[in-house]
Amino acid sequence: MSTLEKDVKFDPPCHPRACAIQACIQRNGYDESRCQKQVDALYECCNLFYQRNGDEASTVSCPKANLLRLKMRQRAQGQ
Repeated sequence: MSTLEKDVKFDPPCHPRACAIQACIQRNGYDESRCQKQVDALYECCNLFYQRNGDEASTVSCPKANLLRLKMRQRAQGQ
């Protein structure tokens, strides 16, 4: 089972990836720009969570589905 599979099945879903962001931010003096890899990993997990469970599903670790897609589009465009 891949790490993504494990994280999306975690309770709550994607929580290990959300914790990785917090740990990274703390390690880097609260400079979020140094933790983009962790943010991308969380969004990847959340995207899979919504694909499997529908846009009305929720988990404390992920933004709402429509906000997640907006954030992913913005990141893809370099904003």
